[in-house]
Amino acid sequence: MTDRESSNIRRARIYSSAADAGPLEENASKQEAGAPSRLGDGAFRWDGVDVLAYKDEGSAPFRAITRQVLFQRPELSCELRYFEMAPGGHSTFERHNHVHGVMIFRGRGLCLVGEEVREVAAPDLVFIPPMTWHQFRASAGEPFGFLCMVNAERDKPQLPTPEELAELQKNPAIAAFLAQAD
Repeated sequence: MTDRESSNIRRARIYSSAADAGPLEENASKQEAGAPSRLGDGAFRWDGVDVLAYKDEGSAPFRAITRQVLFQRPELSCELRYFEMAPGGHSTFERHNHVHGVMIFRGRGLCLVGEEVREVAAPDLVFIPPMTWHQFRASAGEPFGFLCMVNAERDKPQLPTPEELAELQKNPAIAAFLAQAD
């Protein structure tokens, strides 16, 4: 086990782009010990935490979103993940048996939970009950990131069938929200 793996503290850093290999030098010199960097429009990253694909390409509809697993330890019964979307990005429209506890961490966007569509921004909290349709969308002008806590053991997401989608789209707010992805 490396020192980084054994540490209980992970330092947050901001990168100028998702492809950038290191933190912005001007930000590093202004940071106090242990303080996360929150300057600029770069992507949030944590030392020792890999930036992963949101899902396998082609497995479900989504756009411009990444995933970082911040906590996934046997002592916990949950996982804490960080998702970040580029401007205009979105998560998959889905539901499942497990719940989500979400805290908007940066930016602004829209959130659909059940039959409700709301504007959300840092530091709003969103609870997603079991078997509830949901999706997050970044606004067009800025990155959008959120922390998401879920059960460590969980079921696979379900996508709506054409019949379920037609029923959902009878609600004008949902229809307008889903039309934005097209």
